[in-house]
Amino acid sequence: MSKGKGKAVAMVDDESDYGQSSSEDEQESEEGELASKKVNVAKARDAQQHQAINDFFGRIPDGLGVKVWGLNDVEQLNLCFQGALGDCMYYSPYSNTVHVRADANQAVAFKHNSHQREKVPATIVYKYAPHGLPRTPYELEQLYKYYANEHVPHHDCVVTYMLISVLLLFMQQLDISLQDHTMQVLLSDPLYWDLKNPIRGLEDMDLVKQ
Repeated sequence: MSKGKGKAVAMVDDESDYGQSSSEDEQESEEGELASKKVNVAKARDAQQHQAINDFFGRIPDGLGVKVWGLNDVEQLNLCFQGALGDCMYYSPYSNTVHVRADANQAVAFKHNSHQREKVPATIVYKYAPHGLPRTPYELEQLYKYYANEHVPHHDCVVTYMLISVLLLFMQQLDISLQDHTMQVLLSDPLYWDLKNPIRGLEDMDLVKQ
């Protein structure tokens, strides 16, 4: 039997699409990162503009009192509100700060024992409103966002709720001529009117933690 010669097999270029090259992938990745950075920069710029618009005190109304505070003698609204704050709150004339619940008791005890101004309570509440009661619409907004966060510690939720609610209750009794910019925002925005009460009982109302 004679041996046949094998036929040559023509090589055909594979034109099927198995995906993009690594260089194309890298280019798309860089473009995606650049677009993401632009979005983040735009969000940060918008947030700064929002804070700049809302983080100001406005005119202090005549009749509620002025507190001069800080090294630059900055005039602030006196948050004592002529002694109208509730029993579960403590007003410090040294720092023009309102403390609530256990924080109030601790502030009084520290002042009594050390004869110095009270320490800022170890709670994030005072990060958003350094003087307790919100003094600007931005502080009010940040307090509300913190209160509405379901992961907030219960103690902080109670404190935040009381700060907003007490201020709202007090503002409702004031003539409009005595309301500053923050008070007008508080009274005009229904977001703050019907906050869910987190207070579960007498334990949450006690000034002293058991």
